[in-house]
Amino acid sequence: MKYLFFWVSIFFCIALQGQEQTLQWQAVAPGVWKTVIGKPDQVNPLTIAEIQPRLDALKKLTDLPFPQILAESVSEITDGKTFLRFPLQRQEQLFGLGLNFKTVQQRGTIKTLHVDHYNGTDNGRTHAPVPFYVSDKGYGVLINSARYITVYAGTTVRKTSTNPPPEMNRNSQKDWNAQPASDAVEVVVPAPGTEVYVFAGATTMEVVQRYNLYCGGGTLPPKWGLGFTHRTPTLFTDKQVLHEIDEFESKGYPLSFIGLEPGWQTKSYPNTFVWDSSRYPQPQQFLQQLLRKNIRANLWINPYLSTSSPILKAMEPYTASHKVWVGYVPDITIPAARNLYKLLFSQQHLKIGVSGYKIDEVDGYDNWLWPDVTKFPSGISAEQMRQVYGLQFQKMTDGWFREINTRTYGLVRASNAGASAMPYVIYNDYYNHKDFITALCNSSFIGVLWTPEARSSKTAEEWLRRMQSVCFSPMAMLNAWSDGTKPWTFPEVASQVKEVMQLRMQLLPYLYTSFAQYHFEGKPPVRAMNLVEGFDYEATTEKGSLNSTDNPYAIAKKQDVKDQFMLGDFLLVAPMFAGDIKRKVILPKGKWFDFYTGKLVGEGEVIEITPGLERIPLFVKDGGIIPMIPAVLHTPGKDDVLPLKVHYYGERENNWTLYDDDGETFDFEKGNFSWTTLSVKKDKKGKLTGSDLRVSGKNLHYNNLKWQFMTVSK
Repeated sequence: MKYLFFWVSIFFCIALQGQEQTLQWQAVAPGVWKTVIGKPDQVNPLTIAEIQPRLDALKKLTDLPFPQILAESVSEITDGKTFLRFPLQRQEQLFGLGLNFKTVQQRGTIKTLHVDHYNGTDNGRTHAPVPFYVSDKGYGVLINSARYITVYAGTTVRKTSTNPPPEMNRNSQKDWNAQPASDAVEVVVPAPGTEVYVFAGATTMEVVQRYNLYCGGGTLPPKWGLGFTHRTPTLFTDKQVLHEIDEFESKGYPLSFIGLEPGWQTKSYPNTFVWDSSRYPQPQQFLQQLLRKNIRANLWINPYLSTSSPILKAMEPYTASHKVWVGYVPDITIPAARNLYKLLFSQQHLKIGVSGYKIDEVDGYDNWLWPDVTKFPSGISAEQMRQVYGLQFQKMTDGWFREINTRTYGLVRASNAGASAMPYVIYNDYYNHKDFITALCNSSFIGVLWTPEARSSKTAEEWLRRMQSVCFSPMAMLNAWSDGTKPWTFPEVASQVKEVMQLRMQLLPYLYTSFAQYHFEGKPPVRAMNLVEGFDYEATTEKGSLNSTDNPYAIAKKQDVKDQFMLGDFLLVAPMFAGDIKRKVILPKGKWFDFYTGKLVGEGEVIEITPGLERIPLFVKDGGIIPMIPAVLHTPGKDDVLPLKVHYYGERENNWTLYDDDGETFDFEKGNFSWTTLSVKKDKKGKLTGSDLRVSGKNLHYNNLKWQFMTVSK
């Protein structure tokens, strides 16, 4: 009988080859459904990330049924590949599909999602090719596969379509379109099976929240991670680093952690991971000096082993068939390889006070990273390893710090799905300021963090504009590894740079609470405008101009809001770029006020501003509560208590909860934290008054609360 069952099963599987099957969904969490097609790979992003869904938080979101739009989704397995098709409505907008740098809206694009260094084109090759897209119709779709997935995001037209676009005649119709409307998202997974997840939401933001919470909730960095960081030139010595820190101090520029580039170790490209005694003769003493100044240290690394590394001999059996920079490539999906790394890194780094890592060169390009013909001892294909290597390295290093109950916050060049809880911010070598802001917007859809770091500039104006943007990102970083640029390198704007760096430090209570929302509620700290309540800007299509060389098909382009974003609940950031004198800002519904003056600037409209060079334009929504501390040079320690001033904008009553904990350990996961309600109400005469500090929980590091009402009633 068992043989009969076996052959019936084989016959059934063969019979299904090449046939479309309607997807069958099973609820796996509140508002989350999963389907399994064919025989999925054992290795996938969510498995590598070892996600632990926050079911308690998911239950607090809107109770919703499976999105009816996706009821007719189908799959087909042909030629060893899995084909997926998800219905798409005519006016539906799509977001996500990796860390894109040119566009926020992704409908009408084609991408092959492939971990790589970004090379100027939104084609799917990027640092975080997360196979997750979000619809403005209240759902998101995740293809949980570590393959090079190709997504046709509303570009295909099937002859069997029930809602096809009309046939047109270019010869006679001026509105002929080279990109007819599509009624489907179609996906190719180069494997005979995959997992697919669907996330529902009453709003686009709630879809993103569900995805982040299912992946474990967003990361909550240590407080020092939200201060300012400066990465020193590659071959600096300990004395040069200390001198640099003293300069920041003496000139009054904030600094919370320092980055040491490749020269801290004896050999790099490939690496030993051992301190160079000529530049750092007493690394533990050096790190203790930094800690006494309330400065943390972050080490540059890439994973590739030099023959001079003390663990090479033991690691060699667990390395790949090909090398990178003539360095051995450890297969870190193997526990024994991870343990060798842990032993070396713990002894050389963690035990003497290193606070984090910058994980470089885990993204591409193809001629640098291992080729797809590489063999890994685990048996995992080179393609899959490429897709999850950066994710695995994040998970491994985060685990080391968790074991010593110490939070870390670092940088990484590659990530993927399931990374929300990872304490890492993505960076790259691409250096387009405007595209950096677009990437900030896109990061909010896919559960990753991104920083538009500053490195150098051609002019003082460009330098100030870049530094202003940096100070309103998940990590405020100056990367001087190559040219030694300082915040004061351009004297004519040095005071303005200092002012915005100080503002970053003042906003720490607001920033920290925004990250707490990321952890506990799934709300990203940086938010694209399409995630914001009351933002209903229509993505109208502009007809392209016919040009025989540049645009021979007169392809239409959608208007895209990609140069402004929200930071937390209340703060709208509208960066300026070198050469700009004025810009437009799209305000969501409700009243909006200038952050600096409290004056009303508009209400649910498009405004044009001419802000000048000195400050980055910032706007606060009506009822905005912005808690601030004095402009300190270093992030407060876990025992520091600082006075709190709350800026309030608008004329209506409102309340907001301020989060706090010790800022360093994982004790908050055991309930050792506080939520403090800050409320504004009108008295009997109609005058606004602010509440006192009413603490709920433990570990509040603020006192002497004062309210400053920024909006003057007429």
